[in-house]
Amino acid sequence: MKLFNAKLFMVLFIVAIAGAFISSGLYAGTEVKDVIKMENPAYKKHTKGIATFTHKKHVDEYKATCGDCHHDKDNKPLTDLKAGDDVKNCIECHKIAEKAKSTKDKKLTDKEKREYHADAIHDNCIECHKTTNEKKTGKKTDGPGPTKCNDCHPKEK
Repeated sequence: MKLFNAKLFMVLFIVAIAGAFISSGLYAGTEVKDVIKMENPAYKKHTKGIATFTHKKHVDEYKATCGDCHHDKDNKPLTDLKAGDDVKNCIECHKIAEKAKSTKDKKLTDKEKREYHADAIHDNCIECHKTTNEKKTGKKTDGPGPTKCNDCHPKEK
């Protein structure tokens, strides 16, 4: 009977240790980084310097909420997100790793255009920046939110 209790104890101990490693791994995988370099390996070549995004600054200083950037498949804000929740990377839904190019034969709809990763991100960021600027200064292009390419994309050295 003692041998059975020792084996049972050992199995339960191993399961507990494995559970601790798995749960800590899940948490680490959803940790929100403060500074995100907007570099994506889906792009074969980046044509401009890599932009950076700071969660802390946007949340603390600009009072942005998760739903201001993160949305569902219908473009509705995910308002119930909280720090540590697992969210998809933009490229997982906005799958075409380039900027849309209009053709002579067809003008893309907003929905079609947002399938393109760069357009989806630019539309989301720039529109928010313009709205913020207009609230603070009365002008969409003047204010804390950058609206020009080189404001976010530093020249490469």
